[in-house]
Amino acid sequence: MDPSTVRVDEVAAEETYALRGAVLRPDGGEIVWPGDEDPETFHLAARTPAGSVVGVVRFSPAPCPWPGAGGGVIARSSWQLRGMATDPAVRGSGTGRALVVAGLTAVAARGGDLVWCDARVSAAGFYERMGFTVVSEAFDKPGIGPHVGMVKNL
Repeated sequence: MDPSTVRVDEVAAEETYALRGAVLRPDGGEIVWPGDEDPETFHLAARTPAGSVVGVVRFSPAPCPWPGAGGGVIARSSWQLRGMATDPAVRGSGTGRALVVAGLTAVAARGGDLVWCDARVSAAGFYERMGFTVVSEAFDKPGIGPHVGMVKNL
C-alpha cells in the first residue's frame, strides 16, 4: 500500500478497539483502557481510501516513568503513546510511520515536549527509526510479553 493513500484522522476511542483487539490482544484481554475517554487523550486511525481502518494509536498526557531519560532533560509535558497497532497486511507500507508522525505533531501542538511508550521488544526497532531511544531494560507485561521503555524528545 502506498502510504500517500492512507488518511490519518482523529477518531473516537471506540473506533480503535477492533484493531487493538485483533493485533494487540488476539488471545483476549482488555482493549478499553483507563484514560481512553479523557478529554485530553486523542486517538488516531489510518484509513484506506475505501475507509477501512488499518492502523490505530492513542496519545495521552502522562508522567514519564523515567524522569530525565530523554537526554537528562525533565519534561514539562510528557505524553504516552499507547495502543499502536497496524493491520499485518499493511506493515512496512509507512502506515505506522504516518500515525506516529501525525501523533507527535499533535502532541507538540498541544505543548508536549516528550513522548514515551512501553514498546514490545519486537517493535523497538520501528520506534528507534522514528527517533525514540530505549531507556530501560526489558520487562515483562503479564499476558503480553517483553517490553522496553522508550522516549522521544519533541
